[in-house]
Amino acid sequence: MRSYDLTPLYRSAIGFDRFAGLVDSALRSDAQPSYPPYNIELVEADKYRISMAVAGFERAELEIESEHDTLRVIGRKRKEGEARKYLHRGIAARDFEHRFQLADHVKVIGASLENGLLNIELVREVPEAMKPRRIEIGATGSINLLDREAA
Repeated sequence: MRSYDLTPLYRSAIGFDRFAGLVDSALRSDAQPSYPPYNIELVEADKYRISMAVAGFERAELEIESEHDTLRVIGRKRKEGEARKYLHRGIAARDFEHRFQLADHVKVIGASLENGLLNIELVREVPEAMKPRRIEIGATGSINLLDREAA
């Protein structure tokens, strides 16, 4: 795989360092672990669900943290008291930490664990001040009239 130098982005763009960092991490092959498998689903407009297959984990062994623009899902398997002798072990029971980059205004609203799936519900809530607004076009000179009335 080719390596790309993103230094020119840092020199000529101000405020896009987070975007350049995301691109840089996406280009690295070891950026995201594949365990446990997960789905990201668009439930409806501005509502999302992350479903992670966490078979064998109990609620107490899972932790979800949301900090600013990062969602971390951590699984720490407790040590078993008795040593088991497996003939075949196909169900992974190892610790994991998975990070998701959240877009602006995306918040975690809840999580549930059922049938071995950890479901994390997310919603994008754009503040009213950030939403597009329609600007009425007035007649020529109407702005000047309003300015004169205010003074």
